[in-house]
Amino acid sequence: MAARQDAIVSAYGATQRRATVQASIQVERLWRELKTADLSGSWVAGIGPAVVRAVAAGQLLAASTGQTYVDAMVAADGLSSNYQPDASRVSARAFSGVAADGRPLDSLLYLPVIRTKTLIKGGLTLQEAMLGGLASLQRMVASEVADAGSSAAGVAMVGNRTVTGYIRTVRAGACARCVILAGRWYRWNADFQRHKRCACYGVPATKSRPGRHTDPMGFFHSLSQAEQDRRFGVGGAQAIRDGADIYKVVNASRGMVTLDAYGRKVAATLEGVTKRGDFYQNIRREAEQKLGVRFARTGADLEQGLPRFHLKTPRLMPSELYRLAEDRDELIRLLRRFGYLQ
Repeated sequence: MAARQDAIVSAYGATQRRATVQASIQVERLWRELKTADLSGSWVAGIGPAVVRAVAAGQLLAASTGQTYVDAMVAADGLSSNYQPDASRVSARAFSGVAADGRPLDSLLYLPVIRTKTLIKGGLTLQEAMLGGLASLQRMVASEVADAGSSAAGVAMVGNRTVTGYIRTVRAGACARCVILAGRWYRWNADFQRHKRCACYGVPATKSRPGRHTDPMGFFHSLSQAEQDRRFGVGGAQAIRDGADIYKVVNASRGMVTLDAYGRKVAATLEGVTKRGDFYQNIRREAEQKLGVRFARTGADLEQGLPRFHLKTPRLMPSELYRLAEDRDELIRLLRRFGYLQ
């Protein structure tokens, strides 16, 4: 990439790292304030909600830079961004306060407390167990903040029709699973796949700059033997050095927690679906148009006899919408309907 594009990508990556670091520092401070005599009690009493707010703030910071990053890359290519008038803004808040798999953040972030108790019952000292719980929590924080950032950037790439796809780019410290995917081009509607603690991100591609692919073997040979062994395992690295296919040596896998809805298994969430949320209001508006009625907005409306609206539609995650949509127009419509584009 040219120097200008390199600078944009570097600035975006720096913001993503800052979002993760800030959330991690705040969460570590809060974890150390837990009362070891009553882990669950002190978590519920205030530490837990504070941890959730810290992570949500990190997610919001990471997500808020996605559209700016994508549009800047398009402009650097000498092109203009092309959004639909009613789907021209990525809602960063849609990616804050909810886990990547759709569950509420508070239920996910409580798991390290459970792990700490399990470690204590398993024979570890209190200090060892607390450190183990903190390590688990920090992994979750890094993953959830990074997921929010990549998801928001992905939605911006869909909404901006000038973007044709993205190039998967690895950062320093990339693992073996990511190395073999380095430089691969993905279409605009391909969900960005991340494993836990993945440090990779997508670089928007346009017709003017389709992307420069990275050779995984070239990356492998650029590492010292010690680094090759660390990232690929001693046996795997030696096999690659001996001529084995790097793609066959590395086995990348992923998973997703789903629920049953719409007659199939989908990745969805009801977290963050408030009466003030875009998704809630969109679905309420659709119901009003379909039924020919107006639902109550205020207590005064209820007193006048207007019916109360109950949201029962699961809010699908962007990754699920990528699979459901048949074309870009439909995908943009779905992203707008579910509150990711405005």
